[in-house]
Amino acid sequence: MSNDFKILDPQPLLIVISGPSGAGKDTVMQCMKARGMPFHFVVTATTRPRRANEENGKDYFFVSKEEFARMIEADELIEYAVVYGDYKGIPKQQVREALSSGKDVVMRVDVQGAETVRKLVPNAILVFMTVDNEQELERRLRERKTETAEELALRIATARKELQRVEAFDYVVVNADDHLEQAVDTIQSIITAEHQRVQQRKVTL
Repeated sequence: MSNDFKILDPQPLLIVISGPSGAGKDTVMQCMKARGMPFHFVVTATTRPRRANEENGKDYFFVSKEEFARMIEADELIEYAVVYGDYKGIPKQQVREALSSGKDVVMRVDVQGAETVRKLVPNAILVFMTVDNEQELERRLRERKTETAEELALRIATARKELQRVEAFDYVVVNADDHLEQAVDTIQSIITAEHQRVQQRKVTL
C-alpha cells in the first residue's frame, strides 16, 4: 500500500465585501490594494456621477443609463441593482478571466447585491463590514457630506436596515475608527483560512 499522497492546489476564491454605507468598504479595499495583495479587485459599473476624487476604470466604470441598459440586455452582469436612484452592477467577464487565471477575486457590493451573488455562486465567501455601533455609522455618513439632507436620511435609514442582514453572511469584520489595518488583517486571515479547507469547490459563473 502506497503512502504517497498529493495536496490539491487551492481553488481561486470569490470574496464578497459588503455592508452598510459608512462601514468603510472602499477604504478597506484601497488598503488591500496598497499592500499589494495578489487579488483581482473587481471594478463595479455604475450610472451615478463621478465624484471629484474618483477615477474611471479604477474606482468604478462610470457609464450612462443607456449603456447600463445595454449591459443588462446582453447579460453581461453578475448582478445589478438600483442603489439610491442609480444603477450598480458587476461585469461578468473580468471576474471569469481573473478566476481562470487562478487569482482570488475580491468584489465590493451592497448588501442586496451580496445576497444575489450568494444565489448565483453558493460557495462565494461573504464578508459583512460594519462598525462598532449605529451611532458611529451615522456619524461617518454625516461627515462625508456627499449627499443632500434628503439623500443622507435615506442612506441612514437604509444602513440601519442593512445592519440586520448580517446573519446572511459568512463572516463579520468590524472596521473600527483608527483600526483600519486590523480590519484588513482580519480579511486576510479569512482568505488564508478558506484556502486551507479540505474540501474546496470551484467557483463557476
